[in-house]
Amino acid sequence: MQATFYEDGIEIEDKYCEAFSGLYSRIIITAKNKNLLDKAVKSFTALPSTVFNKSEGGLEKWLDKKETPDNRYGAIVQLWVNNNKNANINLEIELGWRIRQGVLVVPTTRVFNATKSKNKIDTLDKVGHCGDGFEVMREEFGRKVISVPLMMGEFILERYLGYDSGIMGGNLWFFCDSQDSALRIAGKVVSILEDLEGIITPFDICSAGSKVETNFPEIGPTTNHLYCPGLKDTITDSAVPLGVKSIPEVVINGIDLKTVKKAMKMSINSIKHEKGLLKISAGDYGGKLGEYKIYLKQLTK
Repeated sequence: MQATFYEDGIEIEDKYCEAFSGLYSRIIITAKNKNLLDKAVKSFTALPSTVFNKSEGGLEKWLDKKETPDNRYGAIVQLWVNNNKNANINLEIELGWRIRQGVLVVPTTRVFNATKSKNKIDTLDKVGHCGDGFEVMREEFGRKVISVPLMMGEFILERYLGYDSGIMGGNLWFFCDSQDSALRIAGKVVSILEDLEGIITPFDICSAGSKVETNFPEIGPTTNHLYCPGLKDTITDSAVPLGVKSIPEVVINGIDLKTVKKAMKMSINSIKHEKGLLKISAGDYGGKLGEYKIYLKQLTK
């Protein structure tokens, strides 16, 4: 049985969450109105799939008009890939796909860099050439941009988008007495983290914590059966405590380890007195997944 400790009356497992290195790009998306911006943000950030050597994205924060380069409705979003040998190439490809198919096709949208880094991706090849040779390079909004002609006007894209390394996979598990409690508690965490600069929650409320080992490797990660409340009476090695009916996970990616730890600590402090919360834990995989160990006990000091 995993050792636990108590923080202001709430039980917390004495363990660590296992995080790993990733490569990210932060960009600003703007649009003429909030509906178009919302569509572009949702399209760009949909479907986390780094486990398949693809990418995962998320909304960092919404921006006021005065905070965007073109003084329009805006948002900062992040895109992440696993930090392996060809990570920068993979990020360029994934960024190109998501901008082309998720943002460019939404009327009036524009994309600008929001990553403070010397590392740059030239967007001409993967996005700019959507203009089929009719694209134009110019300076506007104090930046070097590409103008891609479209049937509904033009798509403006900053030519060089920055990227850098950060931390993926920070996570917390919330053991709750009902599904309603789980949705309320995890939802509060996601909402609070929207105000923290430099992080995203790529899955928002995640209902399916996975495990490294699987009987079906061809489909990728499978359910972490030890923590499925519905299997408690069916398997002999269930790790679900008495009274727990739902365990949501919130995954956190951040620009550095300090930011991820801050987000995790803020999360714990924001919900530790919530009714329906029975215990707090995190996902670790015995060192098989990532090189960073974030101990929950250290977050409460």
